[in-house]
Amino acid sequence: MEKPRTYVCIDLKSFYASVECRERGLDPMKARLVVADPERTDKTICLAVSPAMKALGVPGRCRVFEIPPDIGYIMAPPRMQLYIDYSAAVYGIYLKYIAKEDIHVYSIDEVFMDVTDYLGLYRMTARELSIRIMQDILEQTGIPSTAGIGTNLYLAKIALDITAKHVPDRIGELNEETYRRTLWNHRPLTDFWRIGRGTAARLGTAGITTMGEIAHADEELLYRMFGVDAELLIDHAWGREPVTMADIKNYKPKDNSLFSGQVLAREYSFDEARLVVKEMADSLSLELAGRGQMTESVTLHVGYARRFEKKSAHGTERLPSATGSSRELIGGTVRLYDRIVDRNVPVKRISLGFNRVTDEPYQQYSLFQMPEKKDREDRMQRAVLNIKGKFGRNALLRGIDLQEGATAAERNTQIGGHRSGI
Repeated sequence: MEKPRTYVCIDLKSFYASVECRERGLDPMKARLVVADPERTDKTICLAVSPAMKALGVPGRCRVFEIPPDIGYIMAPPRMQLYIDYSAAVYGIYLKYIAKEDIHVYSIDEVFMDVTDYLGLYRMTARELSIRIMQDILEQTGIPSTAGIGTNLYLAKIALDITAKHVPDRIGELNEETYRRTLWNHRPLTDFWRIGRGTAARLGTAGITTMGEIAHADEELLYRMFGVDAELLIDHAWGREPVTMADIKNYKPKDNSLFSGQVLAREYSFDEARLVVKEMADSLSLELAGRGQMTESVTLHVGYARRFEKKSAHGTERLPSATGSSRELIGGTVRLYDRIVDRNVPVKRISLGFNRVTDEPYQQYSLFQMPEKKDREDRMQRAVLNIKGKFGRNALLRGIDLQEGATAAERNTQIGGHRSGI
């Protein structure tokens, strides 16, 4: 019989806001601070708000205009590179206690750890080990944290998200029995991992509003409503999770893809958005070249301005053969854009993906390709990558990047669509 496992999930509390408080010499638990870009409109989303702001009823991902005007606070512009540096420092602390093979980085501020084989080594309980790590993080970085402990990965996450919020030491602990006893009647369902508003609403139409009701519902009904996803929903309702840390570490995706997306600062005309799509295809093709990879097709998703209530455009263009050529990828992307996008409706969101990305051990030329031309383009792409790597991503720009409405130069200074802070 497999040895019972113990998992710990640690979250850095209001991470971006806590970093900004720490950099200003402020107490993250007491300072009123939000992380948002002051150069954008008051409709911009706050990337984080400090615990003190949450205590006043301000949601964690609110828009700036939703903050009550009578609350005084500091607005800190995002500094994504700084947050990455802090996250790396915290990861280094985890490695003092747990091997990387037993750590899964879930996000920039959250990790799962399988601590089963470390409790005997340190002669500690899971709670004692969590306290030690959390205290080390606070002493070394000044960032407060929260922890969840569970007998599987799901329960560790739920202990973190729900249980830990209601105890003084910010450490929640669950097994299947305590989960069913304490959380089967918990509302709302959206507090539970992987249950969004849409799923909760669909369950509500069947009169199901709690995890206990899901556990005792007619399984055939759930499968009719959610298909194969019902299996996961039922497992979680009972507090079960078959996936282990070893499963996560051994997982290999069947296909790899590269994606890039952006929300435009204003409504763009057909021609303006076409320019941005060219920039995105060029940037993504350079990333592909830097990895020594190629792709077989491109997928484009274009969202229109909401006031027009028009369904987004979506399509895929299959290329004549797998390629890493920026010229061919830009050409294929523009053809797809011209084919699927309505010329008369403004564009607000664009997502571009290269599908079935594979390594490029060799290039199979077609009868219509000239090897010399392809080799010349490959050398040019490598030269561009070398220059950008040495002098910065804006060291070389295409002419289109300098046209009105172009976004590449600005996005080259960002990380994840937000200011890098460097």
